[in-house]
Amino acid sequence: MEKIASTDHPVLEILRKRWSPRAFSNTEIEKADILSLFEAARWAPSCFNDQPWQFIIATQDDEDNFHIMLDCLVEKNQVWAKNAYLLVIAVAKITFRTRESGNRHSLHDMGLAIQNLMLQATSLGLYTHAMAGFSVEKARENYEIPDDFQPITAIAVGYPGDPECLSPDLRKMEFDERERYPLRDFLYEQKWGKSFLS
Repeated sequence: MEKIASTDHPVLEILRKRWSPRAFSNTEIEKADILSLFEAARWAPSCFNDQPWQFIIATQDDEDNFHIMLDCLVEKNQVWAKNAYLLVIAVAKITFRTRESGNRHSLHDMGLAIQNLMLQATSLGLYTHAMAGFSVEKARENYEIPDDFQPITAIAVGYPGDPECLSPDLRKMEFDERERYPLRDFLYEQKWGKSFLS
């Protein structure tokens, strides 16, 4: 199922195609394609080239590990994410590797890496859905994540599934039109709140 964004101005087609479904198939993703996702993430830009991103993954092929990661998600997300072939927890190193200070850019850089991953997935016919709804505490405990690393988001990755397998409320969201705030609401010039498009 595709949900092509209706943009107000021209953008790359892959940006129009990327969206976050909840209906996933547990069809196997080839290992080469999984590696391509994280190779794309690897080449994201970062402050001082510090590359703060770390990823923990679980696939349907490793049932025990998959359920450990699934258990980190809030119940509302477990309901549909259990069908994805690949689950990911993205973790950012919040201190610099090369200097003794906190890295306030680490979350920004992690976001860039995740977007690279998502666009690579779209190019491979895969879909992704990032989730804030997961337990940082469970992720830390289950995977022994050190204190200078911050779990940021969980991500479901897989081929599209049948929306009919979703509950009525989630099915409605699957078919809802995609929306974004217009540029005039956030693109300013001269001073805060003065729209570039006014």
